[in-house]
Amino acid sequence: MYSLSDKPFVFKSVNEMMETSFRNNWDRPALSNYKGVTLSYHDVARRIAKLHIAFEQCGLKQGDKVAICSRNQANWGVSFLAALTYGAIPVPLLHEFKPDNIHFLVNHSEAKVLFVEDSIWENLSIEEMPDLLVVVQINTFSFLYARTEDMRQVREHLNESFGKKYPNNFFPEDIHYYRDSPDEMAMINYTSGTSGFSKGVMIPYRALSSNIQFAKLAEAHINNESDVVSMLPTAHMYGFMFEFLFEMTVGAHVHFLNRIPSPKIIMQALGEIKPHIIVAVPLIIEKIYKTKVKPILEKNKIFFKLPILDKLAGKKICDEFTSSFGGRFEEVILGGAAFNPEVEAFFHKIGFRYSVGYGMTEGAPIFSYAHWDHTRLGSCGVVAPWHQMKIESPDPQNIPGEVMFKGPNVFLGYYKNPEATAATITDDGWIHTGDVGVVDKDGFLYLRGRSKCMILGPSGQNIYPEELEAVINNVKYVIDSLVVEDHVGLVALVYADENIAAADGIEAKNLGEYLNRNVLPEVNKVLPNYAQIKKMELIPEDFERTPKKSIKRYLYQRK
Repeated sequence: MYSLSDKPFVFKSVNEMMETSFRNNWDRPALSNYKGVTLSYHDVARRIAKLHIAFEQCGLKQGDKVAICSRNQANWGVSFLAALTYGAIPVPLLHEFKPDNIHFLVNHSEAKVLFVEDSIWENLSIEEMPDLLVVVQINTFSFLYARTEDMRQVREHLNESFGKKYPNNFFPEDIHYYRDSPDEMAMINYTSGTSGFSKGVMIPYRALSSNIQFAKLAEAHINNESDVVSMLPTAHMYGFMFEFLFEMTVGAHVHFLNRIPSPKIIMQALGEIKPHIIVAVPLIIEKIYKTKVKPILEKNKIFFKLPILDKLAGKKICDEFTSSFGGRFEEVILGGAAFNPEVEAFFHKIGFRYSVGYGMTEGAPIFSYAHWDHTRLGSCGVVAPWHQMKIESPDPQNIPGEVMFKGPNVFLGYYKNPEATAATITDDGWIHTGDVGVVDKDGFLYLRGRSKCMILGPSGQNIYPEELEAVINNVKYVIDSLVVEDHVGLVALVYADENIAAADGIEAKNLGEYLNRNVLPEVNKVLPNYAQIKKMELIPEDFERTPKKSIKRYLYQRK
């Protein structure tokens, strides 16, 4: 069986790994804003040291919470590391949360410090967050609010205080970070998920340490000469761990896309920076395939049926894709959502270097993975090192059951929510993922859908809407879809591309009728009889989504 490691897990202090990395990479580039400022490891360490002084003088204690709410940027990384290495508990908040959500989460987490950017702060109210000691402007580290005059003076005299503490300048040997322990809470990560209520996931240091050590095995080529583009939200565990935290422990250079990460901006940055690893959600590759590759394939169906020409064309497309992604990457790791089967089959066929991993916030995040040259079509890899996996099914290879994991990545529980914790973690340490899947004889995991999303068919069949949506999403005018159940049966809610339809002579007002008359019968031909779609309904704007861009399904349910 394919495995990255057969050795037992040994905890390594996360803050000690940071300390070592900062000392060894003192003058190397650490954090950059794309087309903006670059901070060396020395610069980051210096800013961390100043924030530690400010924390101490403002009365912040080890174990106190520090909330961080901003777009991806270099000072986000500085703020997080400053809190972690001080012994405080960072609480990353997605900058796209509404003001009321931010107020609630700051209070629920009992944060004492809030790092925030101006555009977010202008819509917040300090009266709604009475427990805060200080609010810090994340771009400049100036204080937007201080509870007392003494605290305000801390910032005014911070450079002076730094000079007194380090009178002979600041050197690598001056770094001494808080020593963490395995089961100690390292951070709280709030996720809206697909249940509609944000739960505070308590991540222990052992989970961070395990994920970092996993990344060092999986991506052994990443070192202090590597470049990585951070395009996913740092407030979400997937991007946070594999586009930022792991890289900081090996001295890599992280480039933050501190602007809206549109496909155009992403491809531009990848082409310029030429990263050594790419971490992404499937949506990015699926959009490129649908808009650029699929039209070519459909126009040249006969051409691609000729084996020799098909192979040559596939290699050419693969080479062009590899070049457009910068050309230097070892692999593109996809996660956070299911990969469209048609798109995956194409990239698998042409030999594109991709891998699909699986995880969740509660695993900080990884639970399964396989390197691109070991991956299997439709699978999200084998169980991560130091973990166990089981399928709650009488026949795990053939009958889907809930996927469960046990190991150092498993979270401590939900903050102030013992009921949800008890429902998710068993007494003997297994975590209920809520996902349904099967496993083959070699241990490769194949997901079938979310157990909470499963629809019971007319004769008791299990219908996983994600499988139906994968078929619908391949339709030319469909951008995304969501299958729900109502009184008529299964209904596909469709967010369509009206511009492409208009270019083909189909007016927006007629698009819904066109899809139901011409497209729906073709879709139903490939679906089981018990999973037939009764109708397609157009929605006027894109679905509301979670931080990892999954649709918030609970908002659209009808039964």
